[in-house]
Amino acid sequence: MDTTVLKAQLSSKIFPEPKHDGKTKLSSVLVIIYGSNPKLLMIEKSKHLYNHAGEIAFPGGKWTEDDHDLLDTALRETEEEIGLSISRDDVIGQLANVMTLNSGYTITPFVCIIDKIPQLKTDSEVESILHIPMIPLLQTLDDDPNPNHKSIKEMYTFTYNDKIVWGASARILKQLVNRLSI
Repeated sequence: MDTTVLKAQLSSKIFPEPKHDGKTKLSSVLVIIYGSNPKLLMIEKSKHLYNHAGEIAFPGGKWTEDDHDLLDTALRETEEEIGLSISRDDVIGQLANVMTLNSGYTITPFVCIIDKIPQLKTDSEVESILHIPMIPLLQTLDDDPNPNHKSIKEMYTFTYNDKIVWGASARILKQLVNRLSI
């Protein structure tokens, strides 16, 4: 799939202002698509984390009062986690918020498309960086077979090699499936 087509189908208005009610925990992530044969940049979280240990996720993290907005959060956290500096100008759209069920975060996903990825380095929160061919991953969409995950309607899984993407990350990927009509 050509990046021009991707940009046309994934571009949208960006509303990065945090809507904070004092109860909701806010976070944001970057859905990074790169290359002429589009790949997604995802991470495997460290197995030593308290929340979401070992899960496959998008780079990003929790909003702090020091962040100007949720896009700043996603950009800052991506640079901290994997050493990748993304410009606000490379962010082309925003997907619908998703909730984490276990940790209670509302995640705002921002989409960026870049030509290539430089050498990256992980911090202690990241076990590994994954460069996943986008279309083959999106074609593995399946309903989540785990009955313990059925507390909301939209539970999906995607498979990359021997890794299962589920939860909030899978709900973000499902939005890509819907937007790209895969």
